[in-house]
Amino acid sequence: MARKASLSGFPELLPEERLVENHVLDTLRETFELHGFSNIETRSVETKEQLLRKGEIDKEVYGISRLLDENSTTKSEKEQLALHFDLTVPFARYVVENAGYLNFPFMRYQMQKVWRGERPQDGRFREFTQADVDVVGDGALPFRYDVELALVVIESLRKLEIGDFKLRVNNRKLSEGFYRGIGLDDTAGVLRSIDKLEKIGPDAVAQLLKDELGASDEQAQAALNLAQICTEDTSFVNEVKKLGVEHALLEEGLRELEEVVGQAAKRAPGNIVADLSIARGLDYYTGTVYETVLVGHEKLGSICSGGRYESLASNGKRNFPGVGLSIGVTRLVSRIISQKMAEPTRKVPSAVLIALTSDQTWSDAQDVADSLRQRGIACEVSATAAKFGKQIKFAEKRGIPFVWFVSTKEDGSLKHEVKDIRSGEQIEADPQHWAPSTEDLHVRIEAAQ
Repeated sequence: MARKASLSGFPELLPEERLVENHVLDTLRETFELHGFSNIETRSVETKEQLLRKGEIDKEVYGISRLLDENSTTKSEKEQLALHFDLTVPFARYVVENAGYLNFPFMRYQMQKVWRGERPQDGRFREFTQADVDVVGDGALPFRYDVELALVVIESLRKLEIGDFKLRVNNRKLSEGFYRGIGLDDTAGVLRSIDKLEKIGPDAVAQLLKDELGASDEQAQAALNLAQICTEDTSFVNEVKKLGVEHALLEEGLRELEEVVGQAAKRAPGNIVADLSIARGLDYYTGTVYETVLVGHEKLGSICSGGRYESLASNGKRNFPGVGLSIGVTRLVSRIISQKMAEPTRKVPSAVLIALTSDQTWSDAQDVADSLRQRGIACEVSATAAKFGKQIKFAEKRGIPFVWFVSTKEDGSLKHEVKDIRSGEQIEADPQHWAPSTEDLHVRIEAAQ
């Protein structure tokens, strides 16, 4: 990812960088499944009508058609195809179409590429991988899943050893109830203004509230006072109450956020933050909202975000509420690689290079390789019988720790020796029983010291 891309916004990785990405994906997959989530994959293509159902983002959607399709411009949105720009919209369609085959609450995770026509910059790409984890219900969804999602994501990111991070949590009911309590009924408009707080600052946000929503100085200041509350425990409840605003929706949001933060702080202290400036400007969020930042890399933006939506999808007769989070895998991996936050212990999967003493020993070397591979030891065989020093150098460049030598004894039997090229130690070895240490068996991704 450090190389100059020939197509801007479409990243490609070197083999050792791909090892880091695979480690991230494998860790997420393992953690999601430990919590009971099932994996699905949806198609990359949706109809334009389906993709634009949740908002006007047509400038970011990549349409697709056959190069010689003369009717592509006259087709209706139901007929026009486009690449999905996230995994939530395809998931909503998937739930509706397969509702009769799913058990609810349905817990799914999904890791796929998505495409978005954004201006490429640090952390933003046109083609990138997302990892989504959601729970969706049929008609209703217990609130406890909002807590579960926070714990799943915290556990996943902790396992990646990416340094300190903060899962910032708020609740739309809390915010909307507060705004109604101070007389601002256009709560969606207030949320969109508050969502710009980190970009333009409190003074500019206050002016937006007054100019666009007709807020008084007192109302604008009250909205900012709420947004400035940020605690790592449930003490935010008292801070909100001190503001003296009352509304039933506010009370409901306070109770829900208190449960999320209380449980997460108990199990993952230091990683959860009640941050009442988090607005998530998208209209479909209805309760808990999440954003995650890497400490020291805040300018990268959120690496994981999401929230509760009371209507993920509907087929007219049934409504499917849900709660979910999306991890920007490519954004996260790009920062891990560029900042050397974690690195693979070697560039290739192979733990052993089987050297050739002569071209005639290639078949014997393959026998050794077969024996090692049958026992789960990744290895490769030299293609030519170059000088041993050159073969060892080849292994060294790739980070392969062991070189295996096969020679013929005076009685015609084969002699096997394996050399640890890091220490120089060389010992006789039996292909049927020898194995590297647990640490050397597989590539490991190690956090920077």
